[in-house]
Amino acid sequence: MKKCFDVCGSYQTKPSEEVKKEIQETVNKAFSKIDKAVKRGVFHKSNGANQKSRLSSAMKQAIEPTTNK
Repeated sequence: MKKCFDVCGSYQTKPSEEVKKEIQETVNKAFSKIDKAVKRGVFHKSNGANQKSRLSSAMKQAIEPTTNK
C-alpha cells in the first residue's frame, strides 16, 4: 500500500503515461494481496474493503484531481 501511495504522489508532481500505468499495476497488485490476506484470515473482510477503498480513492484523486470552483 505504501508503494501505491508513493507512486500516486509522484504522478501528482510529474504526470506521465508511464507513471499512470505504474499506478494501475501497483494498485492491481495491492488489491490482489489484500484479497489473499482476507481469504487466508489475516485481515477481516471489512478491513480489506477499507484498505481497497483508500487505495482506489488515492488513485482516483491522483489521476483526476478535483477542481475547486
